[in-house]
Amino acid sequence: MTSTTDPITRRLESCYTGVLHDVMRDAGMQDFVLPGEIRPILPAQQLCGPAFTISGQPAPGADPHETLLAWTGLLSQAPTGSLWVCQPNDRRIAHMGELSAETLQFRGVRGALIDGFSRDIGFLLDLGFQTWCRGFTPRDIVGAWLPNATDVPVVIGEVTINPGDYLCGDRDGCVVIPHEKAADIVTQAEAAIAKEDLVRTAILQGIDPQEAYKRHGKF
Repeated sequence: MTSTTDPITRRLESCYTGVLHDVMRDAGMQDFVLPGEIRPILPAQQLCGPAFTISGQPAPGADPHETLLAWTGLLSQAPTGSLWVCQPNDRRIAHMGELSAETLQFRGVRGALIDGFSRDIGFLLDLGFQTWCRGFTPRDIVGAWLPNATDVPVVIGEVTINPGDYLCGDRDGCVVIPHEKAADIVTQAEAAIAKEDLVRTAILQGIDPQEAYKRHGKF
């Protein structure tokens, strides 16, 4: 995973989605868990960072040169330390592949999450470029797809992702944290993890689990 100097991203790497979910649920937040069908190619590797959002649409019959110019232009916009978050509005072609992943990784992009398909998965695994997607296909974007906006809100499942919102994904799934609330949510998650450690210690000392819950207010 690409290193980062962003303090929120670094702190998220010490959290996990279950505790982040519980903090946001308890705060009354809704619609922040991405669809379970979007899964990582590297299940043991976290995905954390702020979103660089991309929106696009199928463009059957588009000029192949035009589609490749548009795609390579997208790659050059992705900021260092960000996550590539794409709503392609397409379930037919791949929206991440070897050369794109290698380019993004070289630019310091931490990974990708796509509401669609990817390809060249063996190469992506060799690169260690974490990619979340719905599945795989060898079909690519050439002559078939064009972007229509970057750094705009995109909707994946029931979740609206704004530019700069933080994503945290692990084996359980992926949550989206509004950027304006991220510092507070991470602070609460860290406190909850500390409480869970106290409960775990109590249980391993033989204390009844209900008593451990009553004592620490967490389970």
